[in-house]
Order: sequence, then C-alpha cells, then structure tokens
Amino acid sequence: MSKIRDLKKIVNYELSDVIEECYIWQLVNADKTEKAEAVIDEAISNFDTFITRINQDNVQHKKAHFKQIQMDLGKVKSDLLVKLQKL
Repeated sequence: MSKIRDLKKIVNYELSDVIEECYIWQLVNADKTEKAEAVIDEAISNFDTFITRINQDNVQHKKAHFKQIQMDLGKVKSDLLVKLQKL
C-alpha cells in the first residue's frame, strides 16, 4: 500500500458501494426498507472500525497490518452483500 490515504479511499468506495446497493434494493422493495437500513447501519459501523484500524499508531508491521485490513474489507463487503441478497 503506497499511501494510507489510498487505503481510506478504498474503504470508503467499497462500503459506499454496499450502501448504494441497499438504496437500490429499498427503491425496488419499498415496503421492507427497515431490513435494508440494518445493513446500511452495519456498513457505516464497519467503516468507522476500518478507519480506526487504519489510523492506529502503535503498529509494528504496517505493511502486514494494511494488507490484513484489505483482506478483512473484502470479507466484510461480501458478507454485507450476502445479507442484502437474503432480504
């Protein structure tokens, strides 16, 4: 990872993509919007968690730390999209 700023942009892009999918789902299923709101809330919560992890100062191996964040981000995004599909 060349820059922390780039990683923050990736986190923002990936989780906002999930939120956008939730909004589209809400437009199609106007009668069940509360279920999609739960997925949106979880995405926002995960965003906060990832940004906190990126901003940690006491990390010894930064490269491995940031690589782990990217792997976790992929898993969280796929989990959220699976939850949205199950609605």
